[in-house]
Amino acid sequence: MLWLHNALWLQTFLFDFNVNTFSVYFRVYLSSLSFQTPALICSEAFSVFLKKHCPVVAERFCPTPWCWGGRLQTLVCALLKSRPPVSYRNELIRTTDGGQISLDWVDNHTSETYPDSCARPTVLILPGLTGNSQQPYVLHAVSQATSRGYRCVVFNNRGVGGEELLTPVTYCAANTSDLEQVVQHVKNMYPQAPVLGAGVSLGGMILLNYLARKRTESGMVAGITISVAWDALKSSDSMEEPLNWLLFNKHLTNGLRQKVTRHRKILEKVVDVDYVLKARTIREFDERFTSQVFGYKSCIDYYRDASPAKKLPHTAVPILCLNAADDPFSPQSTFPVSIVQTLPNVALLLTAHGGHIAFLQGLFPRGESYMERLFGQFVQAVFEHPKDIERACGMGKDEPNQQHSDGGEKPSRDPC
Repeated sequence: MLWLHNALWLQTFLFDFNVNTFSVYFRVYLSSLSFQTPALICSEAFSVFLKKHCPVVAERFCPTPWCWGGRLQTLVCALLKSRPPVSYRNELIRTTDGGQISLDWVDNHTSETYPDSCARPTVLILPGLTGNSQQPYVLHAVSQATSRGYRCVVFNNRGVGGEELLTPVTYCAANTSDLEQVVQHVKNMYPQAPVLGAGVSLGGMILLNYLARKRTESGMVAGITISVAWDALKSSDSMEEPLNWLLFNKHLTNGLRQKVTRHRKILEKVVDVDYVLKARTIREFDERFTSQVFGYKSCIDYYRDASPAKKLPHTAVPILCLNAADDPFSPQSTFPVSIVQTLPNVALLLTAHGGHIAFLQGLFPRGESYMERLFGQFVQAVFEHPKDIERACGMGKDEPNQQHSDGGEKPSRDPC
């Protein structure tokens, strides 16, 4: 019976050890993480508006206790995040250079809040580097917006929405011409409906560069970005750290190469495709492909032009930017804190943890998280309190966002 006694003793010891270990771990978690409120950098007036109409900005962010590190948050989110059911209406629009862009719409005709299609606010979503309308974070964003009665349209970058490339032109963070045509198209279809731009990762870089370039003629009433890389060169440096390369860079580079392979026939007119397909990092891909297609002398020149941080002073609409200090894609040292502190219309919300496009909460972080809650509340705050946010951000009385170009695509459905 001695063996049974020893077995019972060992079982009891291991149980007590595990309980005590978990207790210590949980106390460390509570003391180091759960009582941290995200840092909100913005003007006093914008801060008051956000805390009143977007209260999640003042709440404590408690990351999932078993995956609070930035890399783990990013990986777990990519593997476990749920995919809300979304039914899209696809539309292909032609560009001025002969190409085409795939737009995925959720018209939300059953909206009780905005039964009039002509006045229904529109959220224009820009996915990340290799993403499209089927990414979990896009599906969650669409769900947040449509549940509040709004219309959504996802701008799929050229060649990633399932459509064929008609010209040897793709997309990059610095080029905003396609976004400009998409905004014109949306405004031509629904000139009375306000448009809010929402950009994730590379999509956020494109959005910020567009808002800075167009200033008061952006056609948008506001913008929100999530996990933007503020300095493309330093972001590339971070992504080439051995562990980050293994976990993220290698996968994303492979995704970029696959898209080149899919459109090889037309892209080989402008680049050496075989050379491009040997790229092992995003930087090598951008050096061999992106910078060549868009006319940059080098990858460094492209990264300098793509980085949105120093362009923020040129923006003219309210913008909320969410970043995590442990984002492996965007180093904390690049966050434009000092720049934002001088601007009335930009708010930078920084969490200590959250990774890249993750911000997971709860023990089983498959559903709505901090990122989705922030997105939903901000979109609603912008659309339901337009005058308040204009005053908070020092906007003028002019309403250039109601203007739209006579060029671009003509409305094909629901003309207003």
